[in-house]
Amino acid sequence: MVSWRRFRIWFSLFLLAVGLSGLTAACQFQATLPDGRPAEVNLTLASFAVSKKAHEAIMPLFAAQWEREHQQKVRFRTTYGPSGRQSRAVIDGLEADIVHLSLGLDIDRIAKAGLVRADWSSQAPHNSIVTTSVCALITREGNPKNLQTWQDLLREDITFVTADPKTSGAARWNFLALWGSITQTGGTPEQAQQFVTEAFRHVAALPRDGREATDAFLKQGQGDALINYENEVILARQKGQTLSYTIPPVNILIENPIALVDKYVDKHGTREVAQAYIDFLYTPQAQEIFAQYGFRPVDATVLAAHQQEFPPVPTLFTVADLGGWDKVQAQFFANGALFDQIQQENRAS
Repeated sequence: MVSWRRFRIWFSLFLLAVGLSGLTAACQFQATLPDGRPAEVNLTLASFAVSKKAHEAIMPLFAAQWEREHQQKVRFRTTYGPSGRQSRAVIDGLEADIVHLSLGLDIDRIAKAGLVRADWSSQAPHNSIVTTSVCALITREGNPKNLQTWQDLLREDITFVTADPKTSGAARWNFLALWGSITQTGGTPEQAQQFVTEAFRHVAALPRDGREATDAFLKQGQGDALINYENEVILARQKGQTLSYTIPPVNILIENPIALVDKYVDKHGTREVAQAYIDFLYTPQAQEIFAQYGFRPVDATVLAAHQQEFPPVPTLFTVADLGGWDKVQAQFFANGALFDQIQQENRAS
């Protein structure tokens, strides 16, 4: 009898809780502005890992501006991780409204899956590039071996660490920096292949991704140098790490694109606010925040104000100068392409 009474009390409380939660959900669902718009809108951003701190600083500023101008709250849901993994997650069903990734190839993949319009790169300023960087040569403290250029990596007493271009988007930029250091200074593709083949004979470790490469160099003591993004070095310094680095004078402009995920902004009804956030990222205010977190701004005025942190690179080329991502992927990184051939040749020698 007692147990039955307890059960009835418990069941009544359970029904009350369900009713309250349903009422709360209904109230939230029905919360609208006088013009019928929802009082709150949720935006989901999928971005590459090192952009996290910058977006966390920019989002509250945008949300405050949007609420002032539109009387509507914006809540952000975010996911950060390796660029290639983020693109695969969106293709596999992660309903991101916006993607900010480390290379255009990853957004191209999303477009080929039918989630992003094919001409995405023409939908925002600077070909939809919102942040940039260059490749840095990180050395042991004080640069004891005086490493200044990519050619220095071929010296007999030098080994270096880079992530594997087959598994790491960041490492593809590293490979292209080495390749372009020859072809963009008058060398032939044959000379570039010879140079890059020899360079990879000097690799002390070829980890899976940029984070593992950094650990191999800093924590495990492998190699005399590490190739990584300039913005990663600046961010590490802000966290208190003492790193010596140089920016080789022939370098590639690392371009980080942004795009609406058209299928999902239309499904969620968030196209207007998502586009507004992208537009906000190009404002001097947001570009200044990107600069503070180590990214080279695409806003020329903001970049000029940070010349001390971001010294001009005498010879700076882009992936477009190498033929664009489709050509680069097929030529260098596809199965059986040039990088695989280089690795096979080095293993055989």
